[in-house]
Amino acid sequence: MTGKYNQPLGGNEMPRFAGIASMFRLPVATSAENLDIALLGVPLDIGTSNRNGTRYGPRQIRCESVLVRPYSMATGAAPFDSFQIADTGDVAINAFNLQQSIGIIEDHYARLLEHPVKPVSMGGDHTISLPILRQLAKKHGPLALVHVDAHTDINDSMFGEKICHGTIFRRAIEENLVDPKRMIQIGPRATGYSADDFDWARRQGVQVVTGEECWYQSLAPLMTEFRARIGPETPAYLTFDIDGLDPSVAPGTGTPEPGGLMASQGLEVIRGCHGLNLVGADLVEVSPPYDSSGNTALLAANLVFEMLCSFPGCKRRDQATRAMP
Repeated sequence: MTGKYNQPLGGNEMPRFAGIASMFRLPVATSAENLDIALLGVPLDIGTSNRNGTRYGPRQIRCESVLVRPYSMATGAAPFDSFQIADTGDVAINAFNLQQSIGIIEDHYARLLEHPVKPVSMGGDHTISLPILRQLAKKHGPLALVHVDAHTDINDSMFGEKICHGTIFRRAIEENLVDPKRMIQIGPRATGYSADDFDWARRQGVQVVTGEECWYQSLAPLMTEFRARIGPETPAYLTFDIDGLDPSVAPGTGTPEPGGLMASQGLEVIRGCHGLNLVGADLVEVSPPYDSSGNTALLAANLVFEMLCSFPGCKRRDQATRAMP
């Protein structure tokens, strides 16, 4: 790599329907050496409890990312002028063994984090966040966490299994990977088995903001309050389950729930992470077989772009010359 930052291949250089389908049409790298941010896929879906198909998520998000341009017109953010970013490919999980796959993911991220790089991951089901958090916590200590989801994912077990996509944040709290008093869950809603589905997290100190509490309002003030509480120094992680959004805007997912966030609210949450000390992020649970139009994956690609814009050090145009959203 040279001192010049990688740039996405432009739509006027190569038609968007042509060329190699890397994330944002960036160069592909076989190592995280000299990268500031590594984009990678974790095509795991054997940890899900309902509809599968998220194993195809990383590939489809990459395909739809050809429509994402390099500058944010709303925030003035220019991530590709700020960081060295590349697509580092996918984790080679074991499609037949969940526990072994978790170990494979941990090993992959351990090697990745030998470099001073920040991972931005595409799932795959939400199980992938636990092994990623394990490795990030080894490097940074317990993390602050922004968690967008239709579910709290704090079950003690599912079908007798302690690790799957519905248990990971109970494990993360128990293992001291995240600080529950510096954790916010945005969007859980709909039906459950008992009040404890939300209350266990609250008893640990987690701020749980239900989907109903988000209806008909901007989430920018919520994120302003969270940033002020966490501060700019605490290492933080953003995990965004696409089912946190309403099925009307993101139908292509395995466990959809009505009454979710609008796409604009999802953007507000991610943009509201600018000012946190983000050390990594993920976007999970996109299931292309249930995404007949491709719009869920397209939205996911845009959300990943917004994640890049929210990392500390991302250059932005002079805010005095424009109006912020």
